[in-house]
Amino acid sequence: MLAQVIVDVPTARTNRPFDYLVPEALSDRVAVGSRVIVPFGPRKLQGYIVGLQQSEQADLPQLGGMEQRLKPIEQVMDELPPLTSELIQLAEWMSKQYLCPWVTALQAMIPAVLKGKAEKQLAATELLDAAAASTSSLLSELRQGRVLPLSEVEKRFPEEAVLLQGWLKAGWVTLTQRVRDRVTRKQVTMVSLAVTKEEVAELIASLPTRAERMKQVLSYLSDLEQPISMTELLDLLQTSRSTVNSLQKKGWVRIERREVYRDPYEHKQVESQPRHELTDEQAESLAQIGRMLAARQYASFLLHGVTGSGKTEVYMEAIEQTIASGREAIFLVPEISLTPQMVDRFKARFGQKVAVLHSALSQGERYDEWRKIQRQEVQVVVGARSAIFAPFRRLGLIVIDEEHETSYKQEETPRYHARDVAIWRAKQNQAVLVLGSATPSLETYALATRGRYHLLSMRERGGGRSMPSVHLVDMREELRSDNRSMFSRTLHEMIEDRLAKQEQIVLFLNRRGFSTFVMCRSCGYTMRCPHCDISLTYHRTNHSARCHYCGYAVPQPNHCPDCQSPHIRFFGTGTQKVEQELARLFPGVRVIRMDVDTTSRKGAHETLLGRFRSHQGDVLLGTQMIAKGLDFPRVTLVGVIAADTSLHLPDFRAAEKTFQLLTQVGGRAGRHSLAGDVVIQTYTPEHYSIRHATHYDYEGFYQIEMGHRKKTGYPPFYRLVLLTFSHQDVPVVIRAAENYAGYLRPRLSPTTQLLGPVASPIARLKDRFRFQLMLKYRDEPKVVELLAQANQHFSEWIKQHQVAVTIDVDPQMLL
Repeated sequence: MLAQVIVDVPTARTNRPFDYLVPEALSDRVAVGSRVIVPFGPRKLQGYIVGLQQSEQADLPQLGGMEQRLKPIEQVMDELPPLTSELIQLAEWMSKQYLCPWVTALQAMIPAVLKGKAEKQLAATELLDAAAASTSSLLSELRQGRVLPLSEVEKRFPEEAVLLQGWLKAGWVTLTQRVRDRVTRKQVTMVSLAVTKEEVAELIASLPTRAERMKQVLSYLSDLEQPISMTELLDLLQTSRSTVNSLQKKGWVRIERREVYRDPYEHKQVESQPRHELTDEQAESLAQIGRMLAARQYASFLLHGVTGSGKTEVYMEAIEQTIASGREAIFLVPEISLTPQMVDRFKARFGQKVAVLHSALSQGERYDEWRKIQRQEVQVVVGARSAIFAPFRRLGLIVIDEEHETSYKQEETPRYHARDVAIWRAKQNQAVLVLGSATPSLETYALATRGRYHLLSMRERGGGRSMPSVHLVDMREELRSDNRSMFSRTLHEMIEDRLAKQEQIVLFLNRRGFSTFVMCRSCGYTMRCPHCDISLTYHRTNHSARCHYCGYAVPQPNHCPDCQSPHIRFFGTGTQKVEQELARLFPGVRVIRMDVDTTSRKGAHETLLGRFRSHQGDVLLGTQMIAKGLDFPRVTLVGVIAADTSLHLPDFRAAEKTFQLLTQVGGRAGRHSLAGDVVIQTYTPEHYSIRHATHYDYEGFYQIEMGHRKKTGYPPFYRLVLLTFSHQDVPVVIRAAENYAGYLRPRLSPTTQLLGPVASPIARLKDRFRFQLMLKYRDEPKVVELLAQANQHFSEWIKQHQVAVTIDVDPQMLL
């Protein structure tokens, strides 16, 4: 048997399957999707089987009249293949669609702990035993038959490690390479009866009076239906391990090590949640989705519902129908929306049928949740972007909530969009795809209006609740009225009112830190990152100025580094500064701040939201992580400190992102019995994105923005490809960009535009200068193929000059 293997070398030259022989001993264990260890040149590497072919020795490929000698697979790494045949095909499609190595797409589909790590190992040979005795501690350990990783040898025996080359030449030791997983499986010692329950009473009677503890253990175990962990047993009965060991020696109890899942929600009490009667809009949307689920045909829907209209309830009912039909469902949410509240809701409805995948879990927890999916022990996956690769075999439904979120686009290789992958998987499985949002991306909504997606609309909030009232405040007028505070008079009064009523407030500012930049008022010097082309942000908590791209930080300066003036000041507003101002203006106010700085520790996100839910905080202050997915009954006021933050970015989607953010954050208020208010503070109240957001008018915004996109030639009227080149030297990076442009221009159709090369909006990152090209095209099926040819044409030159080239198909970030 022959196996076609993709090896773990992510280069253009190795981006194809290599043939290997399958030894007879491994023939029952190999399958498409298996991870294997194979020899590749002088190395041993991890690879993935992407095809199998029955072949007799005589049928092997011929080379120059001589039979080509194929190397055999050395090891199969898993009992169950981690990848399905469908995922192998998907990875091949991603490789071509996103111009990335096939193996990189495969690696994106499995947990990090399964990305095998090559390790060199040292072992003794027979010659060492025959050699003269040595005082070497290292050789003594090797003589005892130990195999030591080279990294451990270099750390523990630094003086002797320098002698290794001589020992290798003498043949005393060998150095071999082994690929191993970084995975650890959790094991627990379990205790159970080794006799029948009927025998227990007789055995207890046979024990002496002083063996009270042994009697107690036997009696307790006889009442259990399942084995119990040793730790729990000893804790419950306040006994010692020696008591249980004594019972084992008598053959009355069984002690064994068992593998168990790490469950991040093991000790969490999930309250059952009442089912709500569906509104007419919800029932109609569910009926249309349900018809296609029952038909087992591919269909895609856009569920466009205002915030609070009950989209999640429609999703959950559809998932329930999917499970009932014996199929499986993937539910994607943006990372920032994957709150404990959302997880609780799914756990309460689906219990042990649901697995959760997100970045707040440890690698071991993620691996165990993934294994439940692989072993078909669950039927639902709730997770962020990468959960789209869940290895289900009977996929019936994919839901992408808040489908407009840019976090569904991966910004590292492979640069896939979860929505495109979801469409591919839904088509392959004859499954139903549901995209949901109160503010769909323009591309999605345009496709829905053209019939590519079935459009489902939910325009009313559940329970007859009205949308919160929106108050638009022109901060220029506040300044003219001599109000220099970051809080307008309207917002100040409303905060006072809510605090008096003991209601809760959400304040939103999409900027962390204390100040956005540090500047000298004497000479105009601005503190900038020496490695990136951006200003440093001042953080008050640790009194440092920090780069949010590369992490460079310097202590807070007391004098200008340029002119030594003491008049160095902090400008702009960040979440830390708002927190300080709240404490000054509203003494005693309890503020819970949520941004990257306060939520970096594991569990911090859940802890902070839990405190707010239990009314330990009056104000929830944060960045965009609080804009979506939160549902608190007592939140009656949402304040947007600076609505213009994202409006003036060098990005054609700036107006769209501003409209989405304002609409979404406003939707956090008045979601239950109490009415809500939203205060939007802005310096540009006349801008159409802000104006339409105040009226929740998606259609009005859509029409204006589509006019701008058509005039300027941007999506959804054109598709984009962004090519970014980076290098430490400006002349080299410019030459690379110009070479690509020179190759592409004569080969493009007249309807395709090539813009650039120009410096990227952030022209330097981490000491590398950046230039870019942009392709705008429509109905040009061979653009990606042409870019692949360009990559191949310049591969040697790029490698020789060490230029980094990234190609982003349908980019979401242009910075």
